Amino acid sequence: MNLTHLPIISTLSDCITVVQKDQAKIVHIQHPKAEAAISLFGGHVISFKPQGGQDLIWTSESAIFDGKTPLRGGIPVCWPWFAKASEPSHGFARTTEWSLVEHRENQDGVIIRIELKPSQETLAIWPHQFEVFLDIEVSEQLTVTMHIKNIDEQTWKFSGALHTYFNIANILDTQITGMGDHYIDKLQGGKVCLGGDTLNITAGVDRVYTHPSTQILISDPNNQRSISVENKGDTAAVIWNPWELTQGMVDMKDEAYMNMVCVESTLYAETLDSGHMLQPGEHYQLSTTISQK
Repeated sequence: MNLTHLPIISTLSDCITVVQKDQAKIVHIQHPKAEAAISLFGGHVISFKPQGGQDLIWTSESAIFDGKTPLRGGIPVCWPWFAKASEPSHGFARTTEWSLVEHRENQDGVIIRIELKPSQETLAIWPHQFEVFLDIEVSEQLTVTMHIKNIDEQTWKFSGALHTYFNIANILDTQITGMGDHYIDKLQGGKVCLGGDTLNITAGVDRVYTHPSTQILISDPNNQRSISVENKGDTAAVIWNPWELTQGMVDMKDEAYMNMVCVESTLYAETLDSGHMLQPGEHYQLSTTISQK
């Protein structure tokens, strides 16, 4: 994603500026190790490009930056639940404005910390007090870590995901390994299936892999690279490609499914009641680390 032509709102350092894209403020990082972009709307990483390489993150050319619509592509933050565990789908974090609270940099890279705060809008959807930070570490690899704390007087339950869209040359030549062989197939009504530990995608896929390895590899041969995905705090790896469903999406071109695949760091729960319980004062971390080989 080319951000160099966008108006600069503020300059935070030699490596970090904040630019305006339509109704969204974007933190733009240009460091000798890598370039990256983070939308404060949604707390949403939309680009990560190691020095001299192509973007590892796919963001739709038709993504809508109106400050209301969830951004298509990048790394959506699904919280305080994943998918349709409650309403709205994927929670409110991806449609809420986050605050930039800290930035640090040195010769090895940049760390950006942003915060999601409770508000009247969030309390109307989910009546709990929380403290959520997202740390985005940009260097030769990208690490995104969500820090979650219960600051309420009551216990609450949650689920979530870092819903990463990866940029690939051609889905038909892409192979994924390390996600394990047990999965819930959402396209078969939640059927529990057993398959191999190598996935070649030739049609729409929506699977929750429940026994993933620490490292998942995405072979992207036409870009002459392999993408490494290492997740922590997760209980599942969700793999998704919409295939022909893109024809009904206003924010994704019909053939765009050929150049993306989602491999998500997921704390999975079918319902909010079956989510992870967090006692008052307790913390939880969910992270994903992305690099190319």
